[in-house]
Amino acid sequence: MKEQPDAIAALAATNPSPGEKFYPPFQVTPELTKKAKEYIAMYPEGKELSAVLPLIHMVQEKHGYICPESVIWIADMCNSTPIHVQGIVSFYPGIRTSCPGKWHIRVCHTIACALSGGEELLAYICEKIGINPQALTNEHPIAVSSDGLWSIEAVECLAACGFGPNLMVNDALYSQMDRAKVDALIAQYSNKA
Repeated sequence: MKEQPDAIAALAATNPSPGEKFYPPFQVTPELTKKAKEYIAMYPEGKELSAVLPLIHMVQEKHGYICPESVIWIADMCNSTPIHVQGIVSFYPGIRTSCPGKWHIRVCHTIACALSGGEELLAYICEKIGINPQALTNEHPIAVSSDGLWSIEAVECLAACGFGPNLMVNDALYSQMDRAKVDALIAQYSNKA
């Protein structure tokens, strides 16, 4: 594998997340490499760079987030550089560089959802899942509960502006949310734990 540039090495200094117990640690396996090669083969020869984003999604789906080691591996697989892959990782807000909880809640905080109660809902959800809303910052956009079951993130538009406030739990969208619906949703996912 290629050397870690300073920008990538700095990512390794992140704090561990309680959510990591719900995801396998990143490890290059024959299965992972085989799947990556299948994605890369979908593109014409010499266009391996086109597979960077699909590989990022593949790694995040399995491991919860993109760690520095996975950035380097993806770069090697796609004949790219770690800094190029990290540029893609840092550009898209849906790509995580820290591990979420088992149930990751994304609350829309754009104007349509904010006006329909999204900001208050974010604070209420934090209270319900045991997370201090002050833990959500630009530097640390994801906060994880101490048991690792829950994480929360304020996100840009979830593309259901006429039905706010909106939130997602992992990849499931929930619209027109209020406190009662949040309570029911948290109970539903808690029973899956």
